[in-house]
Amino acid sequence: MTIVPKTVVQRTPLALLQRSLPGLTVNTFIALCLTAFGDNPFGPNLVYSHCIGISIWLLIEITQCYLMPEPKHQWRRLYVMIPVCVVLGYVIGLYLAAWLLNYPTDGMWSEQPRMVLGYLLLSLTAGGTLTYYFMSREQLAAASQEMAHAAAQTEAAQRHAAESRLVLLQSQLEPHMLFNTLANLRALIGSQPQAAIAMLDHLNAYLRATLNASRATAHPLQTEFDRVRDYLELLKVRMGLRLRYTLDLPDALAAVPVPPLLLQPLVENAIKHGLEPKIEGGSITVRARHEAGELKLEVSDTGVGLPEGRQTTDGFGLTQVRERLATIYGPRGTLVLSPGSTTGAIASLVFPCEI
Repeated sequence: MTIVPKTVVQRTPLALLQRSLPGLTVNTFIALCLTAFGDNPFGPNLVYSHCIGISIWLLIEITQCYLMPEPKHQWRRLYVMIPVCVVLGYVIGLYLAAWLLNYPTDGMWSEQPRMVLGYLLLSLTAGGTLTYYFMSREQLAAASQEMAHAAAQTEAAQRHAAESRLVLLQSQLEPHMLFNTLANLRALIGSQPQAAIAMLDHLNAYLRATLNASRATAHPLQTEFDRVRDYLELLKVRMGLRLRYTLDLPDALAAVPVPPLLLQPLVENAIKHGLEPKIEGGSITVRARHEAGELKLEVSDTGVGLPEGRQTTDGFGLTQVRERLATIYGPRGTLVLSPGSTTGAIASLVFPCEI
């Protein structure tokens, strides 16, 4: 299960102090401007500016903490929060500064309405600007964090897929199969040279295709079927008439790109658990179909079938195929084992595919 990290605004004392420094700087700048263009001295202007600015900032921080726990999805609440916090913070800061300076508050609103309104408009501008600045910075940080997380997930998925292909390659180039093939090849060289040459050609094609598939992320479906044919021809030398097969690939699907190393584990599983335990052997059919935007690859056999009354478990090869499908296609990539209509078993691969 993928866990997407949630963006959390830091509310530690150190973080709050860092966030307050730009506001304190702006408050001081406003006091300097009021002193330069007004009649009041710098000291009272500084007290008023900081009291109002800090009151507004604290109210915005508190309301953001409780009313905007997820700023990314709740930023529209700022349209209401900022005006309300600015007005309340302005009133609180105004009376706080008057109390600290021992200035009278009676008649403040009626005697100096232009000054009071000017401070209010200035506070709205400064409060909105600072909030926008911090929100933008946090959103950029959150976007950067999510991009880094997505890149890490993509890299991990690619690495996992590459490791799965390598491990599956190692399992398919097992020494047991190669030694048996070479032993049969040695026996055929003296008695049936033409059969030995044909077998050597299949072995060469099989090894070349397997190594190439281990380095690729996709190849044509025709290549996947050709590789299965080489594998089955090698096994026919050992099993003889006990192994029969049919490959059904429509021409329209031959060039469709698919992940490599998908079909052979299914074919190998059908032979190992279906045909080899059966004295007379049987047949394998590999077919491809495209329906409703999905590609369906099916491997059916006429072997002994799935064990009755027992739950089947995936071997190493099938587990690797399932993991690769999940890595590439998510829940839309499936591998299902089911009993055949009369005998044997059917392995069905389904994953998205647009033609």
